[in-house]
Amino acid sequence: MANADYTVTDNRESLTVSGGGVDLLTYVVHPDTRAEEAPKPYLFPLRFLDGGEAAVRRPWDHRWHTGLQFTWSHVKDQNFWGGPTFSKEGGYQMQDNLGRMEHQGFAAPPADGSDVVLDETLKWINARGEHWYDEHRVHRIHSLDPERGLWSVDLTTTLTNVSGETLPMGSPTTAGRDQAGYTGWFWRGPRSWTGARVVSSAGLEGDEAVMGTTADWIAMQSEHDGIDGGGTILTFSGSSEAAAGGEALEIPEIRWFVRSGNFAVISPSPAFYEEIHLPHEGTLTLNHRYVFVSRVCDDAELEALGAEFAL
Repeated sequence: MANADYTVTDNRESLTVSGGGVDLLTYVVHPDTRAEEAPKPYLFPLRFLDGGEAAVRRPWDHRWHTGLQFTWSHVKDQNFWGGPTFSKEGGYQMQDNLGRMEHQGFAAPPADGSDVVLDETLKWINARGEHWYDEHRVHRIHSLDPERGLWSVDLTTTLTNVSGETLPMGSPTTAGRDQAGYTGWFWRGPRSWTGARVVSSAGLEGDEAVMGTTADWIAMQSEHDGIDGGGTILTFSGSSEAAAGGEALEIPEIRWFVRSGNFAVISPSPAFYEEIHLPHEGTLTLNHRYVFVSRVCDDAELEALGAEFAL
């Protein structure tokens, strides 16, 4: 039945959330990530309720891709994403510009229940050791439904610019690379999801068709390795709002960064084609959702789930 309870296990450096007899996710609060991969908290492992793997960490092609993580590739001259930084002049190059995100604490110890809330504060520190952002990040793990084989996780986060200057926040595409708007809440799928089906609520199908478009949600579907069956991941674009001095700022629409041809990735990108210029003491608030379903849903069920879980 829906709204079954989750259990939370504190592993000191991480928290594991279980439900339906499966360890569904681990939130690594204090990672041992290498400096060149831009250390930050992340969600990994991720699993479907049937035990199927729902993410990968440190794949050989991009070691800085890790499960489900909130990050940003281009912030002025800094990279909080990890790996090389793209520029129009030099392409991708490793630079001494890799920042980190440091967990400061939880508002309350995460507890068992039908909703698990990870309410935390973080600091974003650039490669020069400068404190650029304060972040208030809330993950909410909810809607556990063993009968229907699904569960969900939300991210609501507010970044406050404390750098003392306006910070341009972009992506490889804003830096000159075509159709590479990856930034934001980024998911990297298992190798078995290479070639997965991609559809959007706007009626488009295929990763190339959906890339860079707007839609309330997109779905990716594939079979598992290791166990029989497959899964569906629905990702909801949610909202993006910015403000400064009590006034709303005009910012770009959220657009989808999605690939499945070479490997499976999804991100509701807040800065795909245009930078966000966030002034000192300005705030950027994002609200997104992922739903993990332990089967390959047909189109009618996708539409129904899209309406049920809409943000």
